[in-house]
Amino acid sequence: MRKSKRFTSLAAVAALGLLAAACGSDSKTSDTSAASTTAAPSQTTAAPTETTAAPTETTAAPTETTAGTSEITAGVAFDTGGRGDGTFNDSAARGLDQAVSELGVKKIELEATKDEDRKTNLELLATQGANPIIGVGFLFTDPMTEVAAAHPDTTFGIIDSVVDLPNVRSLVFAEEQGSFLVGAAAALKSKTGHIGFIGGQEIDLIKKFEAGYIAGAKAVNPDIVVDSKYLGPAGDNSAWGNVAGAKEIAKGWYDAGADVIYTAAGGSGAGTIQAAVEADKWAIGVDSDQYLTASPDEQKHILTSMLKRVDVAVFQTIKALADGDTKGGIFTFDLKVDGVGYATSGGFVDDIKDQLDAFKADIVSGKIVVPTKP
Repeated sequence: MRKSKRFTSLAAVAALGLLAAACGSDSKTSDTSAASTTAAPSQTTAAPTETTAAPTETTAAPTETTAGTSEITAGVAFDTGGRGDGTFNDSAARGLDQAVSELGVKKIELEATKDEDRKTNLELLATQGANPIIGVGFLFTDPMTEVAAAHPDTTFGIIDSVVDLPNVRSLVFAEEQGSFLVGAAAALKSKTGHIGFIGGQEIDLIKKFEAGYIAGAKAVNPDIVVDSKYLGPAGDNSAWGNVAGAKEIAKGWYDAGADVIYTAAGGSGAGTIQAAVEADKWAIGVDSDQYLTASPDEQKHILTSMLKRVDVAVFQTIKALADGDTKGGIFTFDLKVDGVGYATSGGFVDDIKDQLDAFKADIVSGKIVVPTKP
């Protein structure tokens, strides 16, 4: 994991931010069911949602690229963990890096380390001329409401929440639809008829993941047993980084006969993957294709990952501004625009891909309506 350089005062951050060079990571590519980041999201009036990743907090210095000739400088405020988390933040980082590479924009990125830094980071990005500014996670909702109102000429984007301001693009996802597909994969691959779901905070957003997963599994096998457990209640931010807790739950379920476990809990999912390796069972990743950042031993046990295309949302927000589109609104990323999907890295679902794609077609057509509550 790449760690950001820290500065002890915000004055140092503001003074040195524009002089630091950012190192964009080159992501590996894989064959997935998700389309490229040029897919257009649908604008909706969807309700606010919340993210699976940890809260964003920072004292890190801003970093900026010198690549490209564009006048646009995109600012991204990452969740805790920043680049290298293997899931949520890495997906956002790929979208930012794509914008640097393809559009020639510059970038400034910040990673949070404590709660009060969310607002500070947004303000730093605004004062340093970043536009657009994207907050990666629902915990940016209140700070962004304040900062975006104070900077009406700057375009903002927020992942997994809705901020009702004309200069804010609210970027939300149909997590239940992607989770349906990996639930179907779990049931198709399970030899015991016993699978599991581990969530982070017990909040409405993560219940969408659980609901879709269970629905997909039962669409394949109505009698399948699905264990479900959360790592913490609403507001317990430790739930997103509780690797040991996830591993303990997963180990218990594997020992009891479960052979596939899906975890939607940010960095906690690493614990499930560790338990899967030890038990010689399957784990399912979330947000990013976790096969790509796993060790060779871990890769053998990652059946698939539910792809939440935060990279698409970030890239399209930056591209919209580059194209002169400054309007806000709610933009929904679902299966129709490949805003969610499933990964095929490793080839472990190649033999069931036709069945999964048939389910996808039924969801897109409306023949299957995926529930958002378990």
